[in-house]
Amino acid sequence: MPVGLLALALGGFGIGLTEFGIIGLLPQVAADFSVSEPVAGYLVSGYALSVAAGAIGLTAAIARFDRKKVLLALMALFIAGNLISAIAPAYPVLMAGRVVAALCHGAFFGVGSVVAADMVAPNRRAGAIALMFAGLTAANVLGVPLGTLLGQQFGWRSTFWAITVIGVVALAGIRLLVPPTAAPSGTSLRGELAAFRRPQVWVSAAITVLAFGGMFGAFTYIAFTLTEVSGFATTTVPWLLVLFGAGTFAGNFLGGRFADRALNTSLAAILALLTVVLAVFALTAQSKVMTIVSLLLMGAVGLATAPGLQLRIMRYAQDAPTMASGANIAAFNVGNALGAWLSGLALGAGFGYVSPLWVGAAITLAGLAVLAAGSVLPNRRTPHTPGSALPDHRTPGATGSPDRDDSPTGSGTPARPQVARP
Repeated sequence: MPVGLLALALGGFGIGLTEFGIIGLLPQVAADFSVSEPVAGYLVSGYALSVAAGAIGLTAAIARFDRKKVLLALMALFIAGNLISAIAPAYPVLMAGRVVAALCHGAFFGVGSVVAADMVAPNRRAGAIALMFAGLTAANVLGVPLGTLLGQQFGWRSTFWAITVIGVVALAGIRLLVPPTAAPSGTSLRGELAAFRRPQVWVSAAITVLAFGGMFGAFTYIAFTLTEVSGFATTTVPWLLVLFGAGTFAGNFLGGRFADRALNTSLAAILALLTVVLAVFALTAQSKVMTIVSLLLMGAVGLATAPGLQLRIMRYAQDAPTMASGANIAAFNVGNALGAWLSGLALGAGFGYVSPLWVGAAITLAGLAVLAAGSVLPNRRTPHTPGSALPDHRTPGATGSPDRDDSPTGSGTPARPQVARP
């Protein structure tokens, strides 16, 4: 594999660490700026909403520019945002830094995946994209708990300083190791947006919002649950987050396998199981043993939805893969913001540190209901067009269930885009 892929992976690692590294540091940030837990949680939801805006708006704005230059500009924006966060003298400045850093998130992964694929032979493109996204997965498994540990030992600002350094190294790596990539041609923004006329595209986005809203409604305030309810020491939180990260790694892999076999069926089963896991976690959070088991399952089951959610929206927007991917990244992060906001309301209302788990279970159950309702809508998809993802051998206007084999070869395994947690 070209060494330039490592630079892209490092950029993905830094972005993943920026998004979720703050979760383990919320108690310190809240204490430092004398704000409440729900207000501190806005640092998560504010970031997520900014990712959603950037994933669609910024991606559309930069579509015609040289991709390498775009990546360099996005990493510069990322560095600036984390530098602002590291030196923030007040809570509003920290929020501003989070917003600036978030704007590059969706566009970086959208453009970076195309660049990664162009750096290798056609038969190795999936592996190249997977290597780039490995940076994001590594941030979930190792980066977040290590960032939390660093923040606990040297202050929460040290984590943002470390992320800033990672961004500088990634910028230099992209500058030196990633070859120039010509600007794309023949792409019509109007044509891409036409995919959003289809009800199933909106259903897919709504399911994504609710699925991830449920999981991150529970996860945003997990540091408070672990210390105030389960009775774990603050110093153990990073290691418990390693456990959660390990669960997400396994869940993402297994969820992809299940989605390839039966998309809607597997999504329904996973959402139902996640609802049960969150409810059991809420009921048994005072037990350290059950908390450890529930935390692992929450990561595994929650992230098992990601491949299927990505595959679903791509299947119904095959002629508009760029905007569909951007829309799904936006939906992931709108869900993150929604879950964090609703859980913050529950905490602010005095329902206790277990309430985010109940909020998460309720949102996930709503996602299951939307999936069930969407199954009765027309399953119209689009014929394959040059450059579109997930080629389809059907004729225009064909109908069918996503649980059927729609691969051109009839192999029983439709192509699945490489995805990781947005």
